[in-house]
Amino acid sequence: MPARDLTPNIPEVVAEIAGLFERYEQALIDRNVEVLDNTFWNSPHTIRLANHEHGYGFDRIHAHRVARPPGPGHKEKRLRLDIVTLGHDFATVTLVYKVRGREMTGRQMQTWVRFPDVGWRVVAAHVSMIAEQPVL
Repeated sequence: MPARDLTPNIPEVVAEIAGLFERYEQALIDRNVEVLDNTFWNSPHTIRLANHEHGYGFDRIHAHRVARPPGPGHKEKRLRLDIVTLGHDFATVTLVYKVRGREMTGRQMQTWVRFPDVGWRVVAAHVSMIAEQPVL
């Protein structure tokens, strides 16, 4: 088996993921379901776990997106954003943020994979909130 390039944080790959992440965040605000759906891998293996949703499979994730009201959601202020890429085909994005109107901290993680036929897609995501102040 040939060795895979797992070079961390190749600048052009980080920039690509950063742009896709920002597009996704704007689509959340705009409730652009087409962009939201195109961000996630259309597969029964895709998972998105959130505070009041367990999206096992693309269809359940899509159903949640359609029911979600438009608007800025619960993100008031970003506290920390980290993008880690390995090679040209794998990335994670971690966002820590202040929850709007509450003394809580939100956490969001996405695992991205570049597929040969459709490009970058999120294969797993997690959103949660904690009352404790994070150590950043």
